[in-house]
Amino acid sequence: MVRLRKSTVLEAPVDEVWALLRDFNGHDRWHPAVGQSRIEESLPPDVVGCVRDFVLTSGGRIREQLLSLSDESHSFTYCLLEAPVPLVNYVATVRLKPVTDGNGTFWEWACSFDPPPGRAEELTKLVGEEIYEAGFRAIRQVLAGGEAKPTARRPTPASHIARPAVTSGQAMRGGAMVLSGHGGPERMEWREVDVPAPGPGQVRLRHGAIGVNYIDVYCRTGYYPLVEPPGILGMEAAGTILDVGAGVHGLAPGDRVAYACPPPGAYCELRTMDAGLLVLLPDAIDDETAAAAMLKGVTAEFLLHRVHRVKDGDVVLVHAAAGGVGLYLCQWARRLGATVIGTVGSEDKAQLARRHGCSYPVVYTREDFLETVRDVTEGRGVDVAYDGVGASTFERSYEALAIRGHLVSYGQASGGISAIDISSYSSKSARVSRPNYAHYTSTTEEIRNSTDRLFPLLETGDLKVQIGQRFPLRQAGEAHKALESRQTTGSTILTLAE
Repeated sequence: MVRLRKSTVLEAPVDEVWALLRDFNGHDRWHPAVGQSRIEESLPPDVVGCVRDFVLTSGGRIREQLLSLSDESHSFTYCLLEAPVPLVNYVATVRLKPVTDGNGTFWEWACSFDPPPGRAEELTKLVGEEIYEAGFRAIRQVLAGGEAKPTARRPTPASHIARPAVTSGQAMRGGAMVLSGHGGPERMEWREVDVPAPGPGQVRLRHGAIGVNYIDVYCRTGYYPLVEPPGILGMEAAGTILDVGAGVHGLAPGDRVAYACPPPGAYCELRTMDAGLLVLLPDAIDDETAAAAMLKGVTAEFLLHRVHRVKDGDVVLVHAAAGGVGLYLCQWARRLGATVIGTVGSEDKAQLARRHGCSYPVVYTREDFLETVRDVTEGRGVDVAYDGVGASTFERSYEALAIRGHLVSYGQASGGISAIDISSYSSKSARVSRPNYAHYTSTTEEIRNSTDRLFPLLETGDLKVQIGQRFPLRQAGEAHKALESRQTTGSTILTLAE
């Protein structure tokens, strides 16, 4: 991620400079690179969430959205929605401060964005010189009594404009994949939906990336009765807060956040939800990484630390070791000092699992994982088996256990598990668990305890994020087909770029 910060000092009071810059649709009157500009849907230019659509004097088209505006701190934050240059995840802030020694103004213009490989220097120079420094010169000329452009005019002073509320109070329109009925992937349909303004304790955010998980399939088919048509699937996403409702503390417009929890509703461009479900993202974790890692990483955290506390010297069996949760289990268990045996569906997946901490990957189509367990443990068995596959592996996972071993069944991708005779498990004094994700993420404290363990490992690279597949949001059905056919590796995400 590129972080760029430019600043200048202007010989004018801060209120006078703010009066020029505050109008989100006024840059066409002073910036030399900007041609005609308009605010979409005829919204006022100081309403958080409004979008300015403008053309450049060079001919390109840009769309930017206002994320926050504060008259008190003389600042506003905006993001890039559409541009002729690849400034991915571009978010910028304009901030003014009075110069205490005199009557001047300190102007800071800062941004962050993700450049394509090899283009960081080029794009940094473009933004810093042709946008920021050119803007500094233009405003300085206006303040000196000249005109940066022939059409320049002074906007209404900020002191004469009412300060906007934290939230616009207006609904916004956004696209979503709506479940028309329980069933196959084709039951998800693209629709435009109203996204209400945040109420007390809520925020409204624009998604940057969305995670796809097997629990979404269960919700789509109706196996988990969490989404009733016409509802929206999805438990995991990352994005940027647009506006906040009353009583929200610790979150503000422009903050980057992520979530991985019920209620479902993530397969959409915009969403209003309870602020307590969100966690702030560190700068080092981008939206795609967060959307790929939140639900699966949090799942791995509670499976390894709370459902069964893995310790140094343990032997762990992980089914679907090259899958989304499997890769995190392998890496994290290895980091805790465990030896990891994993089952996979192909040699390519075996190599992937091996690179992520699985010492003994077993291709189940040609090898028997029980033989590997017996060889590695010298007949003792594994301390814990993590089984997200279900019907086809459950009984043999029990066979793989050591005395007092623990079978953790956290999914059933191959189908439901038949009724078991619990008395038969006494032959190994075995434990069987069926953890429910919601029961480990039901409070703000629980989810943040998980991310307090997860995020530092993502930042340092001790946990590597494998994004195996990306699909546009409109192709969520194709993502589900790939997931159900077991054609995926690592995490699958939905992207919001057109």
